[in-house]
Amino acid sequence: MPSPEKPRDLSRGVVTPSTFLPTSTYRLQLHAGFPFAAAQRTLPYLARLGVSTVYLSPIWASTPGSTHGYDVTDHARINPELGGLSGLRRFSARARELGLSVIVDFVPNHMGIQGGHNPYWEDVLRHGQGSRYAHFFDISWQPLKRALEGKVLLPTLGDQYGRVLERGELRLEWQEQGELGRLFLRYWERRLPLSPRSVAMLLGWMLDALPPRVPEEAGAELASIARSIANLPRSSDPHLTDTDKLSRAQEMDVASRRLTALLGTAPGVRATLESVLDEVNADHARLDQVISEQNYRLAWWQVAAEEINYRRFFDINDLAALRMEDPRVFAWAHTLLFELLREGLIQGVRLDHTDGLYDPAGYFRALQAGAGAALGHSEAEQVTGKPLYVVAEKILEPGEKLPDAWAVHGTTGYDFLAELNGVFVETAHQDEFNAIYRRFTGDRDDYLAHLYRGKHLIQRVSLPGEVNVLAEHLERLSESDLSARDFTLSAIRGAIREVIACFPVYRTYVRASGEREPGDNAKIVQAVRDAKAHNREQGQPVPPSVFDYLQNVLTLTVSGEGEAAERTRAEYADFALKFQQLTGPVTAKGAEDTAFYRYARLLSLNEVGGDPAHFGFTPREFHAAAARRAEQWPHAMLALSTHDTKRGEDTRARLSVLSEIPQVWGEFLRGQSPLLLSLLHDSDLGPAPSTRDLYTLLQNALGAYPLTGDLTGFAERLGDYMQKAAREAKLRTSWASPDEEYEAALRDVVTGLLNHPDFLAALGDLHGRISPYGAQNGLSAALVKLTAPGVPDTYQGCEGWNQSLVDPDNRRPVDYARLRRVLTRLESGHDLALARKLLGHYEDGAVKVLTTWAALQARRAHPELFGQGTYRPIEAGKYLLAFAREYEGQSAVTVAPRLTLSLTREKTPWALAESWGNRTLTLDAGTYTNVLTGEKLRVRGGKVPVAKVLEDFPLALLLRA
Repeated sequence: MPSPEKPRDLSRGVVTPSTFLPTSTYRLQLHAGFPFAAAQRTLPYLARLGVSTVYLSPIWASTPGSTHGYDVTDHARINPELGGLSGLRRFSARARELGLSVIVDFVPNHMGIQGGHNPYWEDVLRHGQGSRYAHFFDISWQPLKRALEGKVLLPTLGDQYGRVLERGELRLEWQEQGELGRLFLRYWERRLPLSPRSVAMLLGWMLDALPPRVPEEAGAELASIARSIANLPRSSDPHLTDTDKLSRAQEMDVASRRLTALLGTAPGVRATLESVLDEVNADHARLDQVISEQNYRLAWWQVAAEEINYRRFFDINDLAALRMEDPRVFAWAHTLLFELLREGLIQGVRLDHTDGLYDPAGYFRALQAGAGAALGHSEAEQVTGKPLYVVAEKILEPGEKLPDAWAVHGTTGYDFLAELNGVFVETAHQDEFNAIYRRFTGDRDDYLAHLYRGKHLIQRVSLPGEVNVLAEHLERLSESDLSARDFTLSAIRGAIREVIACFPVYRTYVRASGEREPGDNAKIVQAVRDAKAHNREQGQPVPPSVFDYLQNVLTLTVSGEGEAAERTRAEYADFALKFQQLTGPVTAKGAEDTAFYRYARLLSLNEVGGDPAHFGFTPREFHAAAARRAEQWPHAMLALSTHDTKRGEDTRARLSVLSEIPQVWGEFLRGQSPLLLSLLHDSDLGPAPSTRDLYTLLQNALGAYPLTGDLTGFAERLGDYMQKAAREAKLRTSWASPDEEYEAALRDVVTGLLNHPDFLAALGDLHGRISPYGAQNGLSAALVKLTAPGVPDTYQGCEGWNQSLVDPDNRRPVDYARLRRVLTRLESGHDLALARKLLGHYEDGAVKVLTTWAALQARRAHPELFGQGTYRPIEAGKYLLAFAREYEGQSAVTVAPRLTLSLTREKTPWALAESWGNRTLTLDAGTYTNVLTGEKLRVRGGKVPVAKVLEDFPLALLLRA
C-alpha cells in the first residue's frame, strides 16, 4: 500500500492555523485541465482583487479524469493530475509570496472506488473480511441474503450475471507488473482481483494439467506456491488480528512474486497457465466456480439499490462510505492533511458532507485535536480550542441551528445563501404565483407534498439497500425485547421509511454517549407523530406499536437500570447513529435532487440550503439571521454560488424579479402556449414534454439568457440542463431508466423554441424588461455578501456575472484574461464617472467586478471592522436592505436596494435619486466615503435622504474610518 507523502517542515514564519482566520475566500475548481500550475497563474490577479485566501477543491488523489475531485482514491497522496505534492508546494509558495493563505476541501465521508484505482478497496475485494483495510468501509458482512454473507455486492455488470457469463464478457487473465504478477477477472476495462482461495484453486488445476516435460523442480515450486496460498487463514476467520491480516497479505504477495518468477523461468508452466485459463474461460460452469469463490458477488447494476451491502455516498455505487469513527481510519485518512498543516502549505479546511459521518461532533473534535498536535499546541488547547479554521458543509432547515458543541467556525454558507436569496423575492405575491403555476402545470400539490413523496421514492428506488440494512439491524434488536419480538421485518421496514419521510431536518445528532443536541428528541417525536398520521391515512399497514418502539430506540429510552439496561442503551445508540447517517442522504436526494425539480413555482427559491415552500424573506428576517451569525458564528463562510448550486447567483437574481410582476409572467406563459402546443410530441404517457417541464424550461431560458444576447451554444446548454432536470424529477425519465424518446422531445422543444423568431422576440422582450432589475439584485446581493458578518466566498468567476445553470454548466472555464483587463482599468483610478460608465454597459459584468473589488479592498484595509465589528440593522423601508458594521469608532454602512422594478415602476432601469422620493435612512454623524464611487457624504446625524446616498449609483458601501 502507498504510504503518505511526507512534506518537509517549512512552517517557520508561516501564519499557522491557530492564528489564521480568513477575511475572504475565492474558490477554484481544480482538475487535470486546470491543475496547480494553472491555478498558480491566477494568484497575482486574486491578490490584486483583494481576497485573503484561496479555497481549493479537493486536492487528494482521485479517480483519473475526475472533474471535481470528490471521488478521492487515496487520502495519503496529492492528486498527480494536479501536479502532485511538488505542484502544491510551488502553488503554496507563490500564494505565500503574494500574502495569500490556502484552505482546501477535504472529503472525510467517502472514497471513489471506480475502475480499480483505489488500492484500499481493491485489497478488500481480494481479501474480504481478511483485508487489513476491511474496517475502512461501512460494509454489512452478514446481510439477510445468505448468498451475500462474507461478500461485497459489486453491481458492475451491464446485464444479468448469467447472460454476461454466457456471452464470454467475464474472463480470467494473468497480468505482470514488474516482479509482481497477479491473476485477475476481467470485465471489459475493469480488472477485478481474485481471492487467494480461488488462486489456489486455479493453481491446483494447473498442477493437474502440467505436462511431463515440465522440470520436476518447477512442478515442485508450483505445488509449494499453491500450498502456501491454500494454507492462508480464511478471510472470514473472526479471530484474525490486524497483524494477522497484514501477514496474510504479505504472504500472498510473496507467493505472487514466486509465481511470477516461476512463470518467467519455466515456459512449460506459463504455457500450462495459459491453457488452463483458456479452458476455464470457455467453460461457464468452471468459471462460475472460480467467481463464486471471490469476496465479492458480481451483479447487474440495476439490483444495486435493493441489495447493496456497503454504505455509499447517496446512491452512487462508485463512492463507498468510510468508517471515520474508527480511530485507525481517522489516523490514516488525516496523516497527510496534518503534515500539510505542519509544513504550512495549507491553513484551513472545508469539510464535505459531514452529515454522512457517524458522529460529526466527535469527528470535529478529533480533527481539531489532531491539527493542534500537528502544530505543537498544548493538550489543553487541543481539547478545548479550535486551532484549525474549519467550515462544515451543513444544510440547515428553517429555524434549525448549527450545534453549539461543534468544533468548527461555521457552515459553508448555504444558510446565508437562502436568507439573502429570499430577500429579493416579493413575499406579497405568493398567492398570485401559486395560481399561475397551478394553472399552467396542473400541479395542485405544495412543496411539502412533493418532498414527502420524493423521500419515499428515494428510499424505495435509490436507497432501499440502506433501508434494508437498518431494518435488519432493528429487527435483531427487537428479538431481545419481549414486547417487540413479534414485529415483522416488513413492518419494521415500513416504520423506518415513514419516519424518515416525515423527518423535519436532515438529521439529528444523538451520540454514542447519549448526548444529543437540544431539540433532537422533539424532532424525533414529531417525525414519529407525523408518520403515524400518514400510516393511519393509509389504513394502518404498520402497527402503531412499531412506531413507538422505533421512537424509544431513537431517543435511547430504556426501562430499568443496571448493566443490562446500559447494554441495551448502547445497542440503541448504535442503531440511532446509523439511522442518522441515512436520514441526511434521503432528505438531500428527496429534496435537492427530486422535489426541487418537480415543484417549479419560482426556481430562484429551489436552491441548495433553501426551502421552496418559503416564498422569500423580509429584511427583518434577514437582519435577525445576520445578527445571530455575528454573535455565534462570526467566521462562517458566506456563499452565493458554489460548485453545487442549482443555478448561478445572477440567474437566481434575475428570476426573482418575476416575483414582482406575476401578471407579466402569466401573460408571457399564455402568449407562448400556442407555440408550445405545436412543438409537443405524442407519447404513450401523454404529450411530451410535460407542462411541468415546459414551465421549468421557460424559467431557465429566461434566467440564463446571455446578457450579451449572444446565443451561441445556448440551445445545447439549455438542452443539457433540461435533460438533467427531467431525470432528477424522475417522472417521465430518470438516471436509472432514461426514456430516450421523452428526452429527444425535450431537446426538440428547446431547439424549436430557440430557432423560432416569435419566441426569441418574446423572450428577448421579457429579458430586456427585467434584466436591469436582475442585475441590481445581483449587485446588491454581492455587496451584502461581502460586508455581512462572516467570511465571504467568491466562486470562481463570480466577481463578474454568473448566469450559469447546474453542473457541469457552472464549472465552465473562467476568462481570467478578461477579468484581469477589467481589474487593471479599475486600478488605474476609479471614481463616480467610471462607476457610472460601467453601469451604462452593465451587460459586460465590469460593474460587478468593481463592486467586488472595492468591497474586498475595504475588507483588506479594515479587517477588524468586518471581522469583529458588531452588526446593526438600519430600518430603511421596504425597498432597502441596510446595515452598519461598527468597531471602535469605525463604521461601514451597506445600502443595498431590493424589489427595484416595483420601486421604479419600470420608469428607470436603476434605483437612483429620482426613484427614492422622500425616503430616508438614519446614519450617525461623520464623513463617509462610498468606496464604490469615491464620493464623500457628510452627515450631521439623523435621517439622510436615500436619494442623496444613491444619487448617481444604485448601491453604496459607506465607510467612516
